[in-house]
Amino acid sequence: MSENEKKTEAALLKEKLAAKKPSGALKLDKETIAKADEFCDGYMKFMKTSKVEREAVRTTEKIALEHGFKKYEQGKKYSAGDKIYVVNRGKNIGLCVIGKNGTDNGVRLVIAHIDSPRLDLKPNPVYEANDLAFFKTHYYGGIKKYQWTTIPLALHGRIVRLDGECVDVCVGEEEGEPKFIVSDLLPHLDREQATKPMGKAIPGENLNVLIGSRPFNSDNESEQVKLNILNILFEKYGITESDFLSAELDLVPAFTPCDIGFDRSLIGAYGHDDKVCAYPGVMAAVNAETPDSTFITFLCDKEEIGSEGNTGMQSTFLNTFIEDLAEADGNAFRHVMAKSTCLSADVNAAFDPTYASAFEANNASYLNGGVIITKYTGSGGKYDTSDASAEYMGKIRRMLEDNKILWQTGELGKVDGGGGGTIAKYVANYNVDVVDLGVPVLSMHAPMEVVAKVDVYMSYLAFAAFFRT
Repeated sequence: MSENEKKTEAALLKEKLAAKKPSGALKLDKETIAKADEFCDGYMKFMKTSKVEREAVRTTEKIALEHGFKKYEQGKKYSAGDKIYVVNRGKNIGLCVIGKNGTDNGVRLVIAHIDSPRLDLKPNPVYEANDLAFFKTHYYGGIKKYQWTTIPLALHGRIVRLDGECVDVCVGEEEGEPKFIVSDLLPHLDREQATKPMGKAIPGENLNVLIGSRPFNSDNESEQVKLNILNILFEKYGITESDFLSAELDLVPAFTPCDIGFDRSLIGAYGHDDKVCAYPGVMAAVNAETPDSTFITFLCDKEEIGSEGNTGMQSTFLNTFIEDLAEADGNAFRHVMAKSTCLSADVNAAFDPTYASAFEANNASYLNGGVIITKYTGSGGKYDTSDASAEYMGKIRRMLEDNKILWQTGELGKVDGGGGGTIAKYVANYNVDVVDLGVPVLSMHAPMEVVAKVDVYMSYLAFAAFFRT
């Protein structure tokens, strides 16, 4: 008797009609899992050098140059197979491979963001209180403020001095370098603090970063500890206190990306959201053969605060670049965009069994379940989302199935549990078919987030397959 003959009629019908739950890494052979681990070695190296946007752009540019990409020259005619890249203000980068059909059939876009929640320094950040020196900060993006106390922090960013000289800063990442910290109240004295709601226990104005405690000398002058810090900064970087007015300085967790778990199947790191999609998108671009349609991997800024500004997705920078490519082919920008397709390469929340009540289990993503397609984001009644069409969802499903890529679909938590957004809606405004596709993340927006290596690799395979469509 065959295996099928042993099954009941109901079992056979269920097998034919019912949706199959993702079986995760159980579906993968040892060779594929080994490839995932190897791919993630490169990803972890990328993360070490890309904690803030400027660093991610520099690292990506280096990768692009190593793979034969050339800086884009406006007005130059490019041919099929040419590899070019563009940089905007040091915070955006786009990698483009010209297709055999140029822009005639639209372009293929994979767009990820490279900013992550953090603590930014205020314009006048340095102050002294009770013989301790601090930085005043203004948090960037959606954070749980209590998570940022009593963890080691590193300082990253750029200072532009009054003479116009740019000074890049990175302190706290290397062995032997000092780190910084936000203090918290000891449990012996926190009776009042402990009664406050979680979101109010640590006010934003209390996220003050400890940076020193020794006075400059014994002269009878005020704020000697602050003076000592300013002197150290002057000797190291040639800056004065007023130079903070023209600086972009960020405090980020001083954690090194690391394997999580005895089986090393997970990665813990700061900033998976959204570099865990950016790196696979970059590698899919640099490893691609000449495509039929021109494609672009674009890394943008400011997603965590609404995609505003001239380096956010609401900027016209990417549109202008595509318009230049279209005009070189004799095509109108609006017609190219109408034929274009996009994967908004962004993460979703992985189901956490410890906090299961926040999720709707049938419509959640799971670690080791593969890439997740998120048809819509937003909140409540689908507010503030583009909501991908059934036709485009069908196209992406077929692509993933045809290429044997492990995938899943889901929402961002329960309907009235909160919500969030991505850059998809800004791309959709240009009449482009777009859907979110990315990696499930555990503890999203925390100082250390967690992803599964299998999911990271599947996102790379998905982006590579998309560029071939």
